Amino acid sequence: MSPSSDGVPERDADPARAADPDGFSPDWLALREAADARARSAELARLLAAAARSHRGDPLIVHDLGCGTGSMGRWLVPRLAGPQHWVLHDRDPELLARAAASLPATAADGAPVTIETRPGDVTRLTAADLDGAGCVTASALLDLFTDREVTGLAAACTGAGCPALLTLSVVGQVELSPADPLDAEVAAAFDAHQRRATRGRQLLGPDAVAATAAAFAARGARVHVRSSPWRLGAGDAGLAAAWLQGWVEAAAELRPDLPAGAYLGRRLADAAAGRLTVVVHHADLFAEPRADLS
Repeated sequence: MSPSSDGVPERDADPARAADPDGFSPDWLALREAADARARSAELARLLAAAARSHRGDPLIVHDLGCGTGSMGRWLVPRLAGPQHWVLHDRDPELLARAAASLPATAADGAPVTIETRPGDVTRLTAADLDGAGCVTASALLDLFTDREVTGLAAACTGAGCPALLTLSVVGQVELSPADPLDAEVAAAFDAHQRRATRGRQLLGPDAVAATAAAFAARGARVHVRSSPWRLGAGDAGLAAAWLQGWVEAAAELRPDLPAGAYLGRRLADAAAGRLTVVVHHADLFAEPRADLS
């Protein structure tokens, strides 16, 4: 869920989540879940699983930040062996309830999975909040943070000595085929919108992965970054249309001079006809603190 320092939800910074005015509609989260699951890096999940095997706690405690309806947990729980305890963080009580009710009850090897929910602001977590954690996860969240907030997240994770798997952050690259003369202008306006200052916070948008990697590396963590693009074709017309709506609307907020309505109409027609392919580039990040620094 979108963080805000003043407690008011903000519009989502991820183009893959911008279809809803507040960015966290359960219907939208359900629509994107299959694409998210295809895109996330299985390689980084394996690195996390290896780190989890060395965790001495029983069960493995996983903090899922901005959990939404729980898609990260539904994807990751079956990839981890051994008993797990998931701590779900979000501002929205409805989303927390949905997530808690929908996570798998057993791990990869049949071990039990238990769940608790913690409503609140994930931008303010400290190492003390993560005490005993085996790992931290998040999905499509970093681009909503400020530089100070990703620095705080890195400090909390490294201070607690727990690895972090942070997936599906936008990186400012979108490919559409067939091409349209306005593609580049809309993309540039969207990226500028994501880097906007709002409610006293300067969002990182597509710069979030680089900033987060630097923050973890500065604290001695080993950092791995992998590409995790959405690849939407004829079979994803509904998702492509919803994504297009949010992407173009956000661009038009920053550039009201753009002929956004006509452009969106052309692109929606392409999607409905099954002739549009869209690649929305994201990146996944895995950071593992050194044991001697925690």
